Amino acid sequence: MGMIKSTETSLDDQAIIASAEQALKDIASIRAEVSKVIFGQESVVENTLLAVLAGGHALLVGVPGLAKTKLVTTLGAVLGLAANRVQFTPDLMPSDILGSEVMDQDETGRRSFRFVKGPVFAQLLMADEINRASPRTQSALLQSMQEYHVTIAGQRYDLPAPFHVLATQNPLEQEGTYPLPEAQLDRFLLQVDVDYPELADERKILLETTGLSEATPHAVIDAARLMEIQKLIRQMPVSDGVVDAILSLVRSARPGQGNEATDKHVAWGPGPRAGQAMMLCARARALYEGRLAPSLDDVHALAEPVLEHRMALTFAARADGMSVRDVIAGLIKRSRS
Repeated sequence: MGMIKSTETSLDDQAIIASAEQALKDIASIRAEVSKVIFGQESVVENTLLAVLAGGHALLVGVPGLAKTKLVTTLGAVLGLAANRVQFTPDLMPSDILGSEVMDQDETGRRSFRFVKGPVFAQLLMADEINRASPRTQSALLQSMQEYHVTIAGQRYDLPAPFHVLATQNPLEQEGTYPLPEAQLDRFLLQVDVDYPELADERKILLETTGLSEATPHAVIDAARLMEIQKLIRQMPVSDGVVDAILSLVRSARPGQGNEATDKHVAWGPGPRAGQAMMLCARARALYEGRLAPSLDDVHALAEPVLEHRMALTFAARADGMSVRDVIAGLIKRSRS
């Protein structure tokens, strides 16, 4: 019996390794195609793709004009997803996202309601400047991000699969912005900080985007293949050492867990969703980097995008000019020692 079992597992392992190697090739092609249009910003592209490969939503934070929207439309094209874009504004209503019921009248004069789907019925929804919409509209999007369906007039409508929200947000405390509620931030698998480009990349942007023609991205995979890769990522084994590292890092970011620096600087810390995000994204990052199993490096690299939007500093820490990034850097350093 023992003999049979071992050959079964080895066959199973071989199948997983074969499909992982195919996924590695696909991911390499996706990266190459995206880089034709998006210059530099490797970590931004990587983290945004990791969120999608891991089956989740991402929040891109950066000042206007850093190609956040362009990155999302490029990803939609390269991954072969049906994409919609909503520009969030203070007067945007929930029905502008979810859809609404309209009244129809037939030849006999009988009236009936018909549901007209809103832009949320897409495989990739680009929510532009999400923090400009009112809390009521944000919560309408929140339900669909969490439950993968919407309810209109008591009727349930399922969203397409896969369903990903890539939202952009301006970090500036600008006129007419509403901060996203903590519960909604937690629905984003990763927060991706978008900084200004490096000099060489900005030179390339200048030269490549001001001529007569610009490169256009082409589909490398389709939605069905993306879902296969997402399923594979959930099957990748994670060693006990990596699981322990994820648990200790996430728990050390919570006040009241015996970490002095955290108790002093952190008002509230990440919940269990942070650990789940880390488990999925660490596997996705391993594949993205061409490996078949996640390592401690993946955990440390993902600490910031996974934890940053899931914790808040105390008033004293903010008054001292500290940032959440500083606190996370301290936690990583401590976990390495």
